[in-house]
Amino acid sequence: MMVPQIVEQKLMQRNICIIDDDLVSQFATRYCIEQYGETFSISTCANAEEGLAMLSNLIAANEELPDIIFLDLVMGDMDGWEFLDNLQRLATGKRKPEIYILSAFSNSKDRAIAKENPLIEGYMDKPLSRTSLDKIFSVKIKKESSAM
Repeated sequence: MMVPQIVEQKLMQRNICIIDDDLVSQFATRYCIEQYGETFSISTCANAEEGLAMLSNLIAANEELPDIIFLDLVMGDMDGWEFLDNLQRLATGKRKPEIYILSAFSNSKDRAIAKENPLIEGYMDKPLSRTSLDKIFSVKIKKESSAM
């Protein structure tokens, strides 16, 4: 009887990926998610290239992509916008993750571009807050229940 409960719990678990080159921001985002009170599988990537490599490996292994990606825009060699362009090409024909931009800067131009990008579900200020997670998960629950 224990095995079905474990399987059921794993099926309900949300997979989240944090892509941010700032270790403090990674930690703060992870901590906020862990304190939310649900079970999550959280992976972190130190830059956009590492995030693309992880997603590419998942696709190659025919595994599911994360449910949600929290993405920083301002990173070293490849920024968040380039990551999104590469993800669009990489995940053609696959279910794409819901992407939420986490930014330390209030840039109205980035917010406007994000609103127009079909991959982006939302744009939030760092640090991630409980209120932001409430908004994300209440919208996700509404989408899931309307799909049933």
